[in-house]
Amino acid sequence: MAPLPLTPLRRFGRGLGHLGFILLLALGTAWTATALYIQLHGWVQISAWVALASAVLAVLILRFGKRRLGWLGFAIAALAVAGWYITIHPRQDRDWAPDVAHGVSGTVAGDQLTLKNVRNFDWTSDLEAIPHWESRSYDLSQLETVDMITSTWGDPNIAHLIVSFGFAGGDHVAFSVEIRKEKGESFSSIGGFFRQFELVLIAADEADVVKVRTNFRGEDVHLFPVKLDAAQRRALLLRYIAFGNQLAEAPVFYNTVTANCASTVYSLVQVIKPDMPLDSRLLFSGQLPEYIDELGGLPGDMPMDQRRKLAEISALALTWQPGQDFSALIRGQ
Repeated sequence: MAPLPLTPLRRFGRGLGHLGFILLLALGTAWTATALYIQLHGWVQISAWVALASAVLAVLILRFGKRRLGWLGFAIAALAVAGWYITIHPRQDRDWAPDVAHGVSGTVAGDQLTLKNVRNFDWTSDLEAIPHWESRSYDLSQLETVDMITSTWGDPNIAHLIVSFGFAGGDHVAFSVEIRKEKGESFSSIGGFFRQFELVLIAADEADVVKVRTNFRGEDVHLFPVKLDAAQRRALLLRYIAFGNQLAEAPVFYNTVTANCASTVYSLVQVIKPDMPLDSRLLFSGQLPEYIDELGGLPGDMPMDQRRKLAEISALALTWQPGQDFSALIRGQ
């Protein structure tokens, strides 16, 4: 039976089909090439790129020879890439950068909380510090405050989030969800999409994790007290400890969108507010204070610009002198 003649409408439909196929192939090729760039190095990377180029060429030849074979070739190539990608697993045994060499873990006996690997570095520059990792104990019955600390360094819509717990007597322990860099690595938002970094939960003294941002990195840091009752404060802190213990048992990858400092905290906070709504400000983390304020999570009743003014701590932190209580200073005490 003779094939049907190609009418203008059929030509248009076939052209759209080719265009859609090429666009899908181009997207898949770009994603795979980036993953190979992030994950492989040296001659292995070059060999993989050559194999990718050969596969793309073969798929195109199949597509313009017999269209259905083109889709089959595309599916085989996609399955091969997926099969390789799922073999990339998070690890605990890399040569970590000193500031993320240890994640926090903890045990609870009654009201007694014991944390292992609390970071208390003495920073001498924005990148160098004298390392100190400590075990510390806290009385959960003396837990009095929770503060949300945001730190921005350029785009005010993008912030790093730290949550700090305060105890009677002035002790504070701050938790920071961070990428776990290897020595010599630096942060890459693109790499964060391609399993370049593991995730780590750092517990630290505020004179470490906050002061390095205010006094050495020149970041714009704000401290917002969060309105929680005693049961909520305790539940949130215990959820952080459980998360740290989970990471110690089974590492996970950082992801620029789904497992970053803000989105991870969102999952933790659900222990006290299960119906916490999703919001775009979880991605634009510099706007998190507005989000929390709308949920009724910040004390008092005042305009947000006034809250932000009261929350500024960078100028106070820069007045710190050796021997001074840094946590009291940034709270104006």
